[in-house]
Amino acid sequence: MRIFMTGATGFAGSFLVEQLLGEGHEITALEHPATSRQAVPDGVQVVLGDLLDVAGLKTAVTQARPDVIYHLAGQAYPALSWQIPGSTLAVNTVGTANVLDAAVSYGRPRVVVITSADMYGIISPEEMPITEQIPPQPHHPYGVSKWAAAQLVPLFWQRFELPVVEARPFNHIGPRQALGFVVPDFASQIAAIKLGQKANRMSVGNLDAQRDFTDVRDVARAYRRLAAAGKPGETYLICSGQPVKINTVLTKLAELADVDVVIEYDPERMRPSDTPCLYGSYAKIERDTGWRPEIPLYQSLADTLEYWLDVRRDA
Repeated sequence: MRIFMTGATGFAGSFLVEQLLGEGHEITALEHPATSRQAVPDGVQVVLGDLLDVAGLKTAVTQARPDVIYHLAGQAYPALSWQIPGSTLAVNTVGTANVLDAAVSYGRPRVVVITSADMYGIISPEEMPITEQIPPQPHHPYGVSKWAAAQLVPLFWQRFELPVVEARPFNHIGPRQALGFVVPDFASQIAAIKLGQKANRMSVGNLDAQRDFTDVRDVARAYRRLAAAGKPGETYLICSGQPVKINTVLTKLAELADVDVVIEYDPERMRPSDTPCLYGSYAKIERDTGWRPEIPLYQSLADTLEYWLDVRRDA
């Protein structure tokens, strides 16, 4: 199959590329030089472009002649969205509209649009686990941008019969995730402690919040299942279905590294959680595609720690 991807050099995108190449698919990746995190693997055709250049995007899609489009690119940091709200909305929402427009112009291939469960905002305990029927209440520009992008999916199916589905992942973790997220931030510090590069003191924020963590490799597999069997115009949550305390993540990483950690609470990191517990249900995606998470949290954390030990050794 011929694949067109945006965000191929990102965290989840890089694992999706590996899985697709392993199955022998032909991949064309749209790359934005200013924001690309890493080089794409050998065997991937790279096309330079910009999500906001709709004419260039249409040309790239037409030349790639894809059977499936995976749209993962975007501004991925909620905190940063407060600093650049306009850019976040432009890239995440207008960029998605441009990808869908290009897909319609080319000939309506299957499209998987990746949004985020960060759009939910404040959800009451009575509404857990979150399902696709729970209305999001975004509380930052990033959430608004992803919620707006999500609204385009049923519209393009209804108006143009574009077979597009929305993948709405919760927190995904694993090796190669950039700093700025809780698991790699913890793993990086613990790896440095293990290697004797820093004192055994951890600077942390709120450890009481509970979140839903899924291994990035399971998430990439879910995207592939949605491309094959997701129902057009529909939204699918991708999650583990289990809430995990942030403190549990820290404790397990320390156990894996076999180090004793002294916790120091950083006032600048101690933001109270608006949503103390947030987790979802994967019942719908399992029903429609057969997907369910397979990699346990322990394995995800072990692989992440090993990755950061390698990074720290090479530093």
